[in-house]
Amino acid sequence: MKKAAFGLYVLFTIALMIWGYYQAIYVAPTDAAQGELFRIIFYHVPSASVAFVFFAVSLVGSIGYLSFRRGNPGFAQISDAWALSGAEVGVVFCTVVLLTGPLWGRRAWGIWWTWDARLTTTLVLWLIYVSYLLLRRFAAGPQMQTLAAVLGIFGALDVPIVYMSNRWWRTQHPAPVFGGAEGSGMDPSMVPAFLWNMGAWFAWGILILALRYRVERQQQKIAASEAQEALNATS
Repeated sequence: MKKAAFGLYVLFTIALMIWGYYQAIYVAPTDAAQGELFRIIFYHVPSASVAFVFFAVSLVGSIGYLSFRRGNPGFAQISDAWALSGAEVGVVFCTVVLLTGPLWGRRAWGIWWTWDARLTTTLVLWLIYVSYLLLRRFAAGPQMQTLAAVLGIFGALDVPIVYMSNRWWRTQHPAPVFGGAEGSGMDPSMVPAFLWNMGAWFAWGILILALRYRVERQQQKIAASEAQEALNATS
């Protein structure tokens, strides 16, 4: 039953991705100011949104691990698996943001990169979580998960700064499209394509997150089994 449900979700996600692509490329009208270039928004903005949500997942998982690592080790390991999975998938989508942004900026501004508040804080966010993943990959010892959880919480503090940066400071990056100043917003004819792609990328991200979490839980169980075998061998 679970395999059937998972298979249906995979098919649903693929169909949604295809439909989102069709909406973005063939249905949404061409922007009057940027022409065809603006269509990158259907990938750039959803990727940023998904990254923020999954860094939030990592934050909750990190807090859960620190809260339960002594009182409920089993739940702490589940939380840690979510923290790592959220961080990994968040980094993937944040990487997409950092790749599509300069491609868009090169045509729109004439430059690949500028050290304004939005771009710089996004790069810092990416670097923090890459550091988190490197710590998880190469550090060892009983304190590794604790240090990683602290770093994960610290990294998540940058998410609201990234989001608010072009509201708090004047930046090269455009003003907020949604929830910005008076006159901001997207042409109503473009909104359906935007929403379809938001849904498609979230569905895709959730699929990857669930797979990564499952792999991590299996690795945790294998590691626990090996540790128990080693303990039994020495006793």
